[in-house]
Amino acid sequence: MQHDDQLLIGEEKESLSERYFGLPTHKFLLASGIVLVVGIYMGFIFFGNNSLSVLLDLEEHQDYLSEDIERLKAENAALQKQYFELKELDADSQ
Repeated sequence: MQHDDQLLIGEEKESLSERYFGLPTHKFLLASGIVLVVGIYMGFIFFGNNSLSVLLDLEEHQDYLSEDIERLKAENAALQKQYFELKELDADSQ
């Protein structure tokens, strides 16, 4: 009976973190703080101004611009060819 009373008194003295997580309060708070800081950091990495999504969007835009450059080069070459052909016709008619 006395031993049971001592166990109950010992359990009442335990903090919630010791009872549920097995850690003293200061270690629980430290671990919680570390998890929070790492979570915020990961959020900035994935969703911030210098994030992975921004990088992927920029790479996609770069691919689009590269394709547009190639298309415009081909169009320019065709127009130059047409210009020089018209210039030759003008030179022949004079």
